[in-house]
Amino acid sequence: MGVTGTMMAQQRFQQIPGWFLLLLLFLLAACQAPLRSEVQVSLRVEVDGEVRTIAAQAGQTVDQALASAGIDLGPLDRTEPPGYTLVREGLLVRVIRVEEDFLQEDEIIPFERRTLRNEALPEGETRLVQRGINGLRKVTYRVLRENGEEVSRQIVRVEVIREAVPEIVMVGVRQPFLARPIPGRLAYLAGGNAWVMEGNTGARRPVVLTGDLDGRVFRLSPDGRWLLFTRQGGEEAINTLWMVDLDQPEPQPIPLNVENVVHFAAFAPRQTWLLAYSTVEPRPGPPGWQANNDLYFRTVREEGPLPGRLVLEARAGGIYGWWGTTYAWHPEGKTLAYARPDQVGLVDVVNKGLEPWLTFVPYQAQGDWAWVPGLSWSPEGDILFTVLHGRPGEDVAEDDPYFALVALAPAYWEGPVVLAENVGMFAFPVASPARTLSTGEQAYWVAYLQALFPQQSDTSRYRLMVMDRDGSNKRSLFPAEGEPGLPPQQVRWSPAPVDDRGQWAVALMYQGNLYLVLVPSGEVIPLTGDGLVTALDWR
Repeated sequence: MGVTGTMMAQQRFQQIPGWFLLLLLFLLAACQAPLRSEVQVSLRVEVDGEVRTIAAQAGQTVDQALASAGIDLGPLDRTEPPGYTLVREGLLVRVIRVEEDFLQEDEIIPFERRTLRNEALPEGETRLVQRGINGLRKVTYRVLRENGEEVSRQIVRVEVIREAVPEIVMVGVRQPFLARPIPGRLAYLAGGNAWVMEGNTGARRPVVLTGDLDGRVFRLSPDGRWLLFTRQGGEEAINTLWMVDLDQPEPQPIPLNVENVVHFAAFAPRQTWLLAYSTVEPRPGPPGWQANNDLYFRTVREEGPLPGRLVLEARAGGIYGWWGTTYAWHPEGKTLAYARPDQVGLVDVVNKGLEPWLTFVPYQAQGDWAWVPGLSWSPEGDILFTVLHGRPGEDVAEDDPYFALVALAPAYWEGPVVLAENVGMFAFPVASPARTLSTGEQAYWVAYLQALFPQQSDTSRYRLMVMDRDGSNKRSLFPAEGEPGLPPQQVRWSPAPVDDRGQWAVALMYQGNLYLVLVPSGEVIPLTGDGLVTALDWR
Protein backbone atom coordinates (compact mmCIF):
# COMPACT_ATOMS: atom_id res chain seq x y z
CA MET A 1 0.00 0.00 0.00
CA GLY A 2 1.35 3.46 -0.86
CA VAL A 3 1.72 6.47 1.40
CA THR A 4 -1.53 7.87 0.17
CA GLY A 5 -3.40 4.60 1.01
CA THR A 6 -1.93 4.48 4.48
CA MET A 7 -2.93 8.02 5.26
CA MET A 8 -6.48 7.32 4.03
CA ALA A 9 -6.77 4.27 6.29
CA GLN A 10 -5.58 6.28 9.29
CA GLN A 11 -8.12 8.95 8.53
CA ARG A 12 -10.95 6.39 8.40
CA PHE A 13 -9.83 4.84 11.73
CA GLN A 14 -9.78 8.25 13.37
CA GLN A 15 -13.37 8.76 12.17
CA ILE A 16 -14.67 5.66 14.09
CA PRO A 17 -16.60 6.72 17.23
CA GLY A 18 -14.94 5.99 20.53
CA TRP A 19 -17.92 4.10 21.95
CA PHE A 20 -17.73 1.62 19.08
CA LEU A 21 -14.07 0.91 19.77
CA LEU A 22 -14.82 0.22 23.44
CA LEU A 23 -17.61 -2.21 22.46
CA LEU A 24 -15.29 -4.03 20.06
CA LEU A 25 -12.62 -4.46 22.74
CA PHE A 26 -15.24 -5.83 25.18
CA LEU A 27 -16.43 -8.43 22.68
CA LEU A 28 -12.89 -9.55 21.92
CA ALA A 29 -12.22 -10.00 25.62
CA ALA A 30 -15.41 -12.13 26.03
CA CYS A 31 -14.32 -14.53 23.27
CA GLN A 32 -11.09 -15.46 25.04
CA ALA A 33 -11.02 -18.85 26.86
CA PRO A 34 -11.44 -18.50 30.63
CA LEU A 35 -8.41 -19.00 32.67
CA ARG A 36 -8.46 -22.34 34.43
CA SER A 37 -8.95 -22.01 38.11
CA GLU A 38 -6.11 -23.37 40.13
CA VAL A 39 -8.25 -23.52 43.30
CA GLN A 40 -8.17 -26.99 44.87
CA VAL A 41 -10.94 -28.73 46.80
CA SER A 42 -10.83 -31.74 49.10
CA LEU A 43 -12.91 -34.86 48.37
CA ARG A 44 -13.64 -38.02 50.33
CA VAL A 45 -13.67 -41.17 48.22
CA GLU A 46 -15.12 -44.47 49.48
CA VAL A 47 -13.43 -47.16 47.39
CA ASP A 48 -12.47 -50.83 47.84
CA GLY A 49 -13.52 -50.90 51.50
CA GLU A 50 -11.71 -47.75 52.63
CA VAL A 51 -12.28 -43.99 52.67
CA ARG A 52 -9.58 -41.83 51.11
CA THR A 53 -9.18 -38.08 50.97
CA ILE A 54 -7.99 -36.69 47.66
CA ALA A 55 -7.41 -33.21 46.27
CA ALA A 56 -8.99 -32.06 43.03
CA GLN A 57 -9.07 -28.87 41.08
CA ALA A 58 -12.30 -26.89 41.08
CA GLY A 59 -14.15 -27.35 37.80
CA GLN A 60 -13.19 -31.02 37.39
CA THR A 61 -15.75 -33.79 37.14
CA VAL A 62 -15.79 -36.74 39.51
CA ASP A 63 -14.34 -39.02 36.79
CA GLN A 64 -11.50 -36.54 36.14
CA ALA A 65 -10.75 -36.21 39.83
CA LEU A 66 -10.59 -39.98 40.34
CA ALA A 67 -8.35 -40.42 37.32
CA SER A 68 -5.99 -37.69 38.62
CA ALA A 69 -5.82 -39.52 41.94
CA GLY A 70 -4.96 -42.82 40.24
CA ILE A 71 -8.24 -44.50 41.09
CA ASP A 72 -9.13 -46.67 38.05
CA LEU A 73 -12.69 -47.56 37.12
CA GLY A 74 -13.61 -50.80 35.39
CA PRO A 75 -15.93 -50.89 32.33
CA LEU A 76 -18.98 -51.67 34.51
CA ASP A 77 -18.00 -49.68 37.62
CA ARG A 78 -20.06 -46.66 38.54
CA THR A 79 -19.93 -43.82 41.04
CA GLU A 80 -22.32 -42.01 43.34
CA PRO A 81 -22.76 -39.23 42.43
CA PRO A 82 -22.41 -39.92 38.68
CA GLY A 83 -19.06 -39.35 37.01
CA TYR A 84 -20.16 -36.21 35.16
CA THR A 85 -20.86 -34.33 38.45
CA LEU A 86 -18.61 -31.29 39.17
CA VAL A 87 -16.58 -31.62 42.35
CA ARG A 88 -17.01 -29.35 45.34
CA GLU A 89 -15.44 -29.07 48.76
CA GLY A 90 -16.26 -31.98 51.09
CA LEU A 91 -18.04 -34.04 48.40
CA LEU A 92 -18.34 -37.77 49.29
CA VAL A 93 -17.81 -40.02 46.26
CA ARG A 94 -18.68 -43.75 46.43
CA VAL A 95 -16.97 -46.00 43.90
CA ILE A 96 -19.13 -49.06 43.28
CA ARG A 97 -17.26 -52.01 41.77
CA VAL A 98 -19.55 -53.93 39.40
CA GLU A 99 -18.77 -57.52 38.36
CA GLU A 100 -20.60 -59.60 35.75
CA ASP A 101 -20.73 -63.41 35.77
CA PHE A 102 -22.60 -65.98 33.68
CA LEU A 103 -23.74 -69.02 35.64
CA GLN A 104 -25.37 -72.22 34.37
CA GLU A 105 -27.73 -74.29 36.46
CA ASP A 106 -29.68 -77.47 35.72
CA GLU A 107 -33.37 -77.20 36.57
CA ILE A 108 -36.10 -79.80 36.72
CA ILE A 109 -39.15 -79.31 34.50
CA PRO A 110 -42.06 -80.81 36.45
CA PHE A 111 -44.38 -82.97 34.37
CA GLU A 112 -48.02 -82.00 33.95
CA ARG A 113 -50.93 -84.11 35.10
CA ARG A 114 -53.73 -84.46 32.57
CA THR A 115 -57.08 -86.13 32.93
CA LEU A 116 -58.94 -87.48 29.91
CA ARG A 117 -62.65 -88.12 30.12
CA ASN A 118 -63.44 -91.36 28.33
CA GLU A 119 -66.97 -92.58 27.76
CA ALA A 120 -65.58 -96.00 26.85
CA LEU A 121 -64.66 -96.64 30.52
CA PRO A 122 -67.29 -97.31 33.17
CA GLU A 123 -68.14 -94.25 35.21
CA GLY A 124 -65.63 -93.64 38.03
CA GLU A 125 -63.02 -96.06 36.69
CA THR A 126 -59.52 -94.66 36.15
CA ARG A 127 -56.67 -95.92 34.05
CA LEU A 128 -53.08 -94.68 33.82
CA VAL A 129 -52.37 -94.17 30.15
CA GLN A 130 -48.93 -92.59 30.41
CA ARG A 131 -46.53 -92.28 33.32
CA GLY A 132 -45.21 -88.77 33.91
CA ILE A 133 -41.48 -88.05 33.61
CA ASN A 134 -39.80 -84.82 34.70
CA GLY A 135 -37.87 -82.89 32.09
CA LEU A 136 -34.51 -81.16 32.42
CA ARG A 137 -33.30 -77.77 31.22
CA LYS A 138 -30.03 -75.83 31.47
CA VAL A 139 -30.57 -72.19 32.43
CA THR A 140 -27.88 -69.53 31.90
CA TYR A 141 -28.07 -66.51 34.23
CA ARG A 142 -26.34 -63.13 33.97
CA VAL A 143 -25.38 -62.20 37.53
CA LEU A 144 -24.36 -58.66 38.54
CA ARG A 145 -22.52 -57.97 41.80
CA GLU A 146 -21.88 -54.55 43.31
CA ASN A 147 -19.01 -54.39 45.79
CA GLY A 148 -19.19 -58.15 46.08
CA GLU A 149 -22.95 -58.40 46.74
CA GLU A 150 -25.38 -59.84 44.15
CA VAL A 151 -27.88 -57.24 43.00
CA SER A 152 -29.52 -58.87 39.97
CA ARG A 153 -29.87 -62.23 38.25
CA GLN A 154 -31.43 -62.43 34.78
CA ILE A 155 -32.10 -65.43 32.53
CA VAL A 156 -30.31 -65.00 29.20
CA ARG A 157 -30.71 -68.52 27.77
CA VAL A 158 -32.77 -71.64 28.39
CA GLU A 159 -31.80 -74.93 26.75
CA VAL A 160 -34.18 -77.85 27.15
CA ILE A 161 -32.13 -81.01 27.61
CA ARG A 162 -35.09 -83.35 28.03
CA GLU A 163 -38.78 -82.57 27.51
CA ALA A 164 -41.17 -83.42 30.29
CA VAL A 165 -43.62 -86.24 29.61
CA PRO A 166 -47.09 -85.54 31.03
CA GLU A 167 -48.89 -88.02 33.23
CA ILE A 168 -52.16 -88.97 31.58
CA VAL A 169 -55.01 -90.62 33.43
CA MET A 170 -58.28 -91.70 31.81
CA VAL A 171 -61.42 -91.32 33.85
CA GLY A 172 -64.63 -93.11 32.89
CA VAL A 173 -67.62 -90.79 32.58
CA ARG A 174 -70.47 -93.12 31.63
CA GLN A 175 -71.39 -96.58 30.44
CA PRO A 176 -70.00 -97.28 26.96
CA PHE A 177 -72.23 -97.18 23.90
CA LEU A 178 -73.14 -100.37 22.12
CA ALA A 179 -70.24 -101.31 19.84
CA ARG A 180 -71.02 -101.32 16.12
CA PRO A 181 -68.75 -102.65 13.37
CA ILE A 182 -67.26 -99.99 11.08
CA PRO A 183 -64.99 -100.16 8.02
CA GLY A 184 -61.62 -98.44 7.82
CA ARG A 185 -60.31 -96.04 10.45
CA LEU A 186 -62.37 -93.31 12.04
CA ALA A 187 -60.15 -90.64 13.63
CA TYR A 188 -61.42 -87.86 15.87
CA LEU A 189 -60.03 -85.00 17.92
CA ALA A 190 -61.25 -84.62 21.50
CA GLY A 191 -59.85 -82.28 24.11
CA GLY A 192 -56.75 -81.54 22.03
CA ASN A 193 -55.90 -85.26 21.67
CA ALA A 194 -56.25 -87.61 18.69
CA TRP A 195 -58.13 -90.92 18.87
CA VAL A 196 -58.97 -93.64 16.37
CA MET A 197 -61.67 -96.30 16.11
CA GLU A 198 -61.14 -99.32 13.90
CA GLY A 199 -62.98 -102.61 13.51
CA ASN A 200 -65.84 -101.47 15.70
CA THR A 201 -66.85 -98.35 17.57
CA GLY A 202 -65.87 -99.87 20.91
CA ALA A 203 -62.27 -100.44 19.81
CA ARG A 204 -60.85 -96.97 20.29
CA ARG A 205 -57.37 -95.91 21.30
CA PRO A 206 -55.49 -92.63 21.78
CA VAL A 207 -52.75 -91.95 19.23
CA VAL A 208 -51.58 -88.41 20.14
CA LEU A 209 -51.92 -87.24 23.74
CA THR A 210 -50.08 -83.93 23.71
CA GLY A 211 -53.29 -82.01 24.41
CA ASP A 212 -52.36 -79.21 21.97
CA LEU A 213 -53.89 -80.23 18.62
CA ASP A 214 -55.73 -77.18 17.25
CA GLY A 215 -57.94 -78.96 14.68
CA ARG A 216 -57.08 -76.67 11.75
CA VAL A 217 -55.63 -79.71 9.98
CA PHE A 218 -56.85 -83.19 10.89
CA ARG A 219 -56.66 -85.51 7.88
CA LEU A 220 -56.03 -89.22 7.35
CA SER A 221 -53.98 -90.43 4.41
CA PRO A 222 -56.01 -92.21 1.68
CA ASP A 223 -54.92 -95.63 2.99
CA GLY A 224 -55.72 -94.62 6.60
CA ARG A 225 -52.19 -95.30 7.82
CA TRP A 226 -51.07 -91.73 8.51
CA LEU A 227 -52.76 -88.93 10.40
CA LEU A 228 -51.80 -85.38 9.42
CA PHE A 229 -52.49 -82.73 12.07
CA THR A 230 -51.49 -79.33 13.43
CA ARG A 231 -50.42 -78.42 16.94
CA GLN A 232 -50.49 -75.04 18.66
CA GLY A 233 -47.34 -73.10 17.82
CA GLY A 234 -46.70 -70.92 20.86
CA GLU A 235 -45.65 -67.26 20.65
CA GLU A 236 -43.79 -67.21 17.32
CA ALA A 237 -46.04 -69.40 15.13
CA ILE A 238 -49.78 -70.02 14.86
CA ASN A 239 -49.21 -73.77 14.67
CA THR A 240 -46.91 -76.51 13.38
CA LEU A 241 -47.60 -79.44 11.04
CA TRP A 242 -47.08 -83.07 12.17
CA MET A 243 -47.95 -86.63 11.15
CA VAL A 244 -48.15 -89.93 12.99
CA ASP A 245 -48.03 -93.57 11.86
CA LEU A 246 -51.24 -95.24 13.09
CA ASP A 247 -49.93 -98.72 12.28
CA GLN A 248 -47.44 -98.48 15.14
CA PRO A 249 -48.50 -99.91 18.53
CA GLU A 250 -47.17 -96.76 20.24
CA PRO A 251 -47.40 -94.00 17.60
CA GLN A 252 -44.85 -91.19 17.88
CA PRO A 253 -45.59 -87.80 16.26
CA ILE A 254 -43.18 -86.78 13.49
CA PRO A 255 -42.55 -83.04 12.92
CA LEU A 256 -42.73 -81.89 9.29
CA ASN A 257 -40.92 -78.59 9.93
CA VAL A 258 -43.81 -76.53 8.53
CA GLU A 259 -45.46 -73.63 10.39
CA ASN A 260 -48.61 -71.53 10.06
CA VAL A 261 -50.97 -73.89 8.22
CA VAL A 262 -54.48 -72.54 8.72
CA HIS A 263 -56.61 -73.51 5.71
CA PHE A 264 -55.27 -76.64 4.04
CA ALA A 265 -52.95 -79.63 4.27
CA ALA A 266 -53.72 -83.14 2.97
CA PHE A 267 -52.15 -86.28 1.56
CA ALA A 268 -52.56 -86.89 -2.16
CA PRO A 269 -54.87 -89.74 -3.28
CA ARG A 270 -52.97 -92.72 -4.73
CA GLN A 271 -49.66 -91.16 -3.61
CA THR A 272 -49.39 -91.84 0.09
CA TRP A 273 -46.02 -90.15 0.44
CA LEU A 274 -47.05 -86.87 -1.18
CA LEU A 275 -48.84 -84.09 0.67
CA ALA A 276 -49.82 -80.51 -0.19
CA TYR A 277 -50.21 -77.53 2.12
CA SER A 278 -50.72 -73.76 2.10
CA THR A 279 -49.37 -71.21 4.58
CA VAL A 280 -50.11 -67.84 6.17
CA GLU A 281 -48.05 -65.18 7.91
CA PRO A 282 -48.93 -64.42 11.57
CA ARG A 283 -50.26 -60.92 12.26
CA PRO A 284 -51.11 -59.26 15.60
CA GLY A 285 -54.55 -58.02 14.47
CA PRO A 286 -57.66 -60.03 13.51
CA PRO A 287 -57.93 -62.68 12.17
CA GLY A 288 -54.36 -63.34 13.32
CA TRP A 289 -52.78 -63.91 9.90
CA GLN A 290 -52.23 -62.64 6.36
CA ALA A 291 -52.73 -65.48 3.88
CA ASN A 292 -49.95 -66.29 1.41
CA ASN A 293 -52.38 -68.06 -0.96
CA ASP A 294 -49.48 -70.32 -1.89
CA LEU A 295 -49.27 -74.09 -2.41
CA TYR A 296 -46.45 -76.50 -1.65
CA PHE A 297 -45.92 -80.18 -2.41
CA ARG A 298 -43.78 -82.19 -0.04
CA THR A 299 -42.70 -85.81 -0.10
CA VAL A 300 -42.48 -87.51 3.29
CA ARG A 301 -40.86 -90.72 4.45
CA GLU A 302 -40.93 -92.70 7.66
CA GLU A 303 -37.61 -91.12 8.61
CA GLY A 304 -38.87 -87.60 7.95
CA PRO A 305 -39.89 -85.09 5.28
CA LEU A 306 -37.96 -84.04 2.19
CA PRO A 307 -37.70 -80.35 1.18
CA GLY A 308 -40.94 -78.82 -0.08
CA ARG A 309 -41.59 -77.91 -3.73
CA LEU A 310 -43.31 -74.62 -4.47
CA VAL A 311 -46.29 -75.09 -6.82
CA LEU A 312 -48.01 -71.70 -6.40
CA GLU A 313 -46.04 -68.68 -5.31
CA ALA A 314 -47.47 -66.31 -2.72
CA ARG A 315 -50.08 -64.02 -4.26
CA ALA A 316 -52.79 -61.51 -3.38
CA GLY A 317 -55.57 -64.10 -3.74
CA GLY A 318 -58.22 -61.81 -5.21
CA ILE A 319 -60.81 -59.88 -3.22
CA TYR A 320 -60.54 -60.62 0.51
CA GLY A 321 -57.41 -62.60 -0.30
CA TRP A 322 -56.00 -61.75 3.15
CA TRP A 323 -58.25 -64.48 4.54
CA GLY A 324 -56.86 -67.27 2.34
CA THR A 325 -57.42 -70.07 -0.16
CA THR A 326 -58.40 -73.69 0.41
CA TYR A 327 -57.87 -76.70 -1.85
CA ALA A 328 -59.23 -80.19 -2.59
CA TRP A 329 -57.19 -83.00 -4.16
CA HIS A 330 -58.52 -84.48 -7.39
CA PRO A 331 -59.23 -88.24 -6.94
CA GLU A 332 -56.36 -89.05 -9.31
CA GLY A 333 -53.95 -87.13 -7.06
CA LYS A 334 -52.35 -85.15 -9.90
CA THR A 335 -53.91 -81.74 -9.33
CA LEU A 336 -56.26 -79.87 -6.99
CA ALA A 337 -59.30 -77.65 -7.07
CA TYR A 338 -59.06 -74.33 -5.27
CA ALA A 339 -61.59 -72.02 -3.63
CA ARG A 340 -61.16 -68.45 -2.46
CA PRO A 341 -63.68 -65.72 -1.50
CA ASP A 342 -64.34 -64.73 -5.12
CA GLN A 343 -63.47 -67.74 -7.26
CA VAL A 344 -63.39 -71.54 -7.69
CA GLY A 345 -61.21 -73.36 -10.18
CA LEU A 346 -58.41 -75.79 -10.94
CA VAL A 347 -54.72 -75.55 -10.06
CA ASP A 348 -52.49 -75.80 -13.14
CA VAL A 349 -49.63 -77.72 -11.53
CA VAL A 350 -47.51 -77.78 -14.71
CA ASN A 351 -47.62 -74.05 -15.39
CA LYS A 352 -47.94 -73.11 -11.73
CA GLY A 353 -51.08 -71.07 -12.15
CA LEU A 354 -54.84 -71.05 -11.65
CA GLU A 355 -57.61 -71.97 -14.11
CA PRO A 356 -60.83 -70.22 -12.97
CA TRP A 357 -64.03 -72.25 -13.41
CA LEU A 358 -66.43 -70.02 -11.52
CA THR A 359 -66.13 -66.35 -10.54
CA PHE A 360 -68.66 -64.63 -8.28
CA VAL A 361 -69.21 -61.59 -6.10
CA PRO A 362 -67.59 -62.28 -2.72
CA TYR A 363 -69.81 -62.19 0.34
CA GLN A 364 -69.34 -59.12 2.53
CA ALA A 365 -69.02 -60.62 6.00
CA GLN A 366 -68.68 -57.23 7.72
CA GLY A 367 -66.23 -58.68 10.19
CA ASP A 368 -62.71 -60.04 10.55
CA TRP A 369 -63.43 -63.15 8.47
CA ALA A 370 -64.25 -64.00 4.87
CA TRP A 371 -66.48 -66.68 3.37
CA VAL A 372 -64.83 -69.39 1.24
CA PRO A 373 -67.02 -72.08 -0.41
CA GLY A 374 -66.53 -75.76 0.34
CA LEU A 375 -65.24 -78.16 -2.34
CA SER A 376 -65.80 -81.85 -3.10
CA TRP A 377 -65.00 -83.97 -6.16
CA SER A 378 -67.19 -86.76 -7.48
CA PRO A 379 -65.64 -90.26 -7.10
CA GLU A 380 -64.51 -90.24 -10.75
CA GLY A 381 -63.23 -86.66 -10.54
CA ASP A 382 -65.36 -85.43 -13.44
CA ILE A 383 -67.62 -83.12 -11.38
CA LEU A 384 -66.73 -80.56 -8.74
CA PHE A 385 -69.40 -79.70 -6.15
CA THR A 386 -69.27 -76.30 -4.47
CA VAL A 387 -71.40 -73.38 -3.24
CA LEU A 388 -72.14 -70.26 -5.27
CA HIS A 389 -72.93 -66.84 -3.83
CA GLY A 390 -75.96 -65.51 -5.71
CA ARG A 391 -78.04 -66.89 -8.59
CA PRO A 392 -76.18 -67.71 -11.81
CA GLY A 393 -76.50 -65.00 -14.44
CA GLU A 394 -78.04 -62.42 -12.10
CA ASP A 395 -76.61 -59.32 -10.47
CA VAL A 396 -75.57 -60.04 -6.90
CA ALA A 397 -75.04 -57.63 -4.02
CA GLU A 398 -72.13 -58.28 -1.68
CA ASP A 399 -74.51 -58.81 1.25
CA ASP A 400 -77.00 -61.01 -0.67
CA PRO A 401 -77.91 -63.93 1.68
CA TYR A 402 -78.66 -66.35 -1.19
CA PHE A 403 -76.32 -69.33 -1.69
CA ALA A 404 -76.80 -72.31 -4.00
CA LEU A 405 -75.16 -75.73 -4.14
CA VAL A 406 -73.85 -76.18 -7.68
CA ALA A 407 -71.99 -78.68 -9.85
CA LEU A 408 -69.13 -77.70 -12.17
CA ALA A 409 -67.93 -79.81 -15.10
CA PRO A 410 -66.36 -77.77 -17.92
CA ALA A 411 -65.79 -80.95 -19.92
CA TYR A 412 -69.57 -81.62 -20.05
CA TRP A 413 -71.32 -78.27 -19.83
CA GLU A 414 -70.67 -74.57 -19.51
CA GLY A 415 -71.29 -72.75 -16.24
CA PRO A 416 -72.67 -73.99 -12.91
CA VAL A 417 -75.68 -76.31 -12.57
CA VAL A 418 -77.78 -75.57 -9.49
CA LEU A 419 -78.59 -78.73 -7.51
CA ALA A 420 -80.02 -77.17 -4.34
CA GLU A 421 -81.15 -73.59 -3.80
CA ASN A 422 -80.88 -71.31 -0.78
CA VAL A 423 -78.77 -73.78 1.21
CA GLY A 424 -76.72 -71.25 3.20
CA MET A 425 -73.08 -70.33 2.94
CA PHE A 426 -71.79 -73.28 4.99
CA ALA A 427 -73.44 -76.07 2.99
CA PHE A 428 -70.10 -77.93 2.52
CA PRO A 429 -71.15 -80.57 -0.06
CA VAL A 430 -69.38 -83.95 0.20
CA ALA A 431 -69.74 -86.70 -2.41
CA SER A 432 -69.86 -90.30 -1.18
CA PRO A 433 -67.69 -93.10 -2.58
CA ALA A 434 -69.13 -94.80 -5.65
CA ARG A 435 -71.66 -97.58 -5.08
CA THR A 436 -73.06 -100.14 -7.48
CA LEU A 437 -76.82 -100.20 -8.01
CA SER A 438 -78.83 -103.38 -8.64
CA THR A 439 -78.79 -102.48 -12.34
CA GLY A 440 -74.99 -102.49 -12.32
CA GLU A 441 -74.85 -98.70 -12.71
CA GLN A 442 -72.35 -96.73 -10.66
CA ALA A 443 -73.92 -94.03 -8.49
CA TYR A 444 -73.18 -91.90 -5.46
CA TRP A 445 -74.84 -89.53 -3.01
CA VAL A 446 -74.00 -85.97 -2.12
CA ALA A 447 -74.34 -84.99 1.54
CA TYR A 448 -74.63 -81.31 2.43
CA LEU A 449 -75.84 -78.98 5.17
CA GLN A 450 -79.04 -76.96 4.83
CA ALA A 451 -79.28 -73.75 6.87
CA LEU A 452 -82.27 -73.66 9.20
CA PHE A 453 -82.42 -69.90 8.60
CA PRO A 454 -80.99 -69.30 5.11
CA GLN A 455 -81.34 -65.52 5.38
CA GLN A 456 -78.92 -65.56 8.34
CA SER A 457 -76.81 -68.52 7.30
CA ASP A 458 -73.63 -67.01 8.77
CA THR A 459 -75.04 -67.54 12.28
CA SER A 460 -77.65 -70.24 11.56
CA ARG A 461 -77.47 -73.87 12.59
CA TYR A 462 -77.83 -76.52 9.88
CA ARG A 463 -79.50 -79.84 9.04
CA LEU A 464 -77.83 -82.81 7.33
CA MET A 465 -79.25 -83.47 3.87
CA VAL A 466 -78.51 -86.20 1.30
CA MET A 467 -79.40 -86.18 -2.39
CA ASP A 468 -78.57 -88.17 -5.50
CA ARG A 469 -75.73 -86.87 -7.64
CA ASP A 470 -78.14 -85.06 -9.99
CA GLY A 471 -79.86 -83.21 -7.13
CA SER A 472 -82.91 -85.49 -6.98
CA ASN A 473 -84.33 -87.37 -3.98
CA LYS A 474 -83.35 -84.79 -1.34
CA ARG A 475 -83.82 -86.11 2.19
CA SER A 476 -83.39 -84.49 5.58
CA LEU A 477 -81.62 -86.96 7.89
CA PHE A 478 -80.41 -85.26 11.07
CA PRO A 479 -81.25 -83.80 13.51
CA ALA A 480 -84.97 -84.37 13.92
CA GLU A 481 -87.43 -81.54 13.39
CA GLY A 482 -87.47 -79.23 16.42
CA GLU A 483 -84.03 -80.32 17.68
CA PRO A 484 -81.04 -77.92 17.77
CA GLY A 485 -79.20 -77.84 14.46
CA LEU A 486 -75.65 -78.80 13.50
CA PRO A 487 -72.71 -76.40 13.64
CA PRO A 488 -71.06 -75.72 10.25
CA GLN A 489 -68.73 -78.58 9.33
CA GLN A 490 -67.64 -80.87 6.52
CA VAL A 491 -69.07 -84.30 7.26
CA ARG A 492 -67.26 -87.55 6.31
CA TRP A 493 -68.59 -90.59 4.47
CA SER A 494 -67.66 -94.10 5.50
CA PRO A 495 -65.15 -95.67 3.06
CA ALA A 496 -67.47 -98.68 2.55
CA PRO A 497 -70.91 -99.94 3.63
CA VAL A 498 -71.26 -100.30 7.41
CA ASP A 499 -73.64 -103.29 7.50
CA ASP A 500 -74.83 -106.26 5.47
CA ARG A 501 -77.83 -104.24 4.26
CA GLY A 502 -75.51 -102.11 2.16
CA GLN A 503 -76.02 -99.00 4.24
CA TRP A 504 -73.37 -96.30 4.31
CA ALA A 505 -72.69 -93.88 7.13
CA VAL A 506 -72.02 -90.18 7.50
CA ALA A 507 -69.85 -89.20 10.48
CA LEU A 508 -70.53 -85.78 11.98
CA MET A 509 -70.21 -83.69 15.14
CA TYR A 510 -73.26 -82.69 17.15
CA GLN A 511 -73.23 -80.92 20.52
CA GLY A 512 -69.56 -81.78 20.93
CA ASN A 513 -70.01 -85.51 20.30
CA LEU A 514 -69.39 -87.90 17.44
CA TYR A 515 -72.37 -89.43 15.62
CA LEU A 516 -73.00 -91.75 12.70
CA VAL A 517 -76.05 -91.28 10.50
CA LEU A 518 -76.86 -94.28 8.30
CA VAL A 519 -77.88 -93.79 4.69
CA PRO A 520 -80.47 -94.38 3.42
CA SER A 521 -82.32 -95.40 6.61
CA GLY A 522 -81.40 -92.29 8.63
CA GLU A 523 -80.64 -94.34 11.77
CA VAL A 524 -78.56 -92.30 14.22
CA ILE A 525 -75.76 -93.89 16.25
CA PRO A 526 -74.04 -91.85 19.02
CA LEU A 527 -70.37 -92.76 19.47
CA THR A 528 -69.07 -90.43 22.20
CA GLY A 529 -70.57 -88.66 25.18
CA ASP A 530 -67.87 -86.41 26.63
CA GLY A 531 -68.75 -83.35 24.54
CA LEU A 532 -65.13 -82.67 23.55
CA VAL A 533 -65.02 -83.66 19.86
CA THR A 534 -63.87 -80.85 17.52
CA ALA A 535 -62.63 -82.60 14.33
CA LEU A 536 -62.88 -85.96 12.54
CA ASP A 537 -61.87 -87.91 9.44
CA TRP A 538 -62.66 -91.39 8.08
CA ARG A 539 -60.75 -93.51 5.61
